[in-house]
Amino acid sequence: MDSSLQILIVEDEILIALELESLLQDSGHSVVGIAASSEEALALGAECRPDLAFVDIHLADGPTGVEVARSLAREHGIMVLFMTANAKRIPDDFTDAHGVISKPYTERGVQQALDYVIACRDGAGPPSIDTLTFMPFQNRGLRAPSQAQG
Repeated sequence: MDSSLQILIVEDEILIALELESLLQDSGHSVVGIAASSEEALALGAECRPDLAFVDIHLADGPTGVEVARSLAREHGIMVLFMTANAKRIPDDFTDAHGVISKPYTERGVQQALDYVIACRDGAGPPSIDTLTFMPFQNRGLRAPSQAQG
């Protein structure tokens, strides 16, 4: 099975977004776009239909990342990972993301997050996670995008 992903980066800090883009491409994945605001993110998500979106909580238009993640997951079946320095802003009952990568992130944490998402997509059991920069949402269950609730 193809292990490459089509990825949308939703991040308003351009240097972080470009660094992440380079890291993802070096890992064999394709970045379909970078969005700095909720409007851009939703438009790119609808247009490009990526497999995965890395979503920051606070975007150029404010703390809109949670709503962006919810929309991308529910309306388009896109798997979501949060990237944030403040995971406390993610509601406890939020069920539309597969995990969170703490900023500042590490290359290893991003790679483990990608391995986790690929396992979710392919229906495999979750890989072991041994880093503090990526925290999977274990209670979310492993579900492929086609099984996302609409």
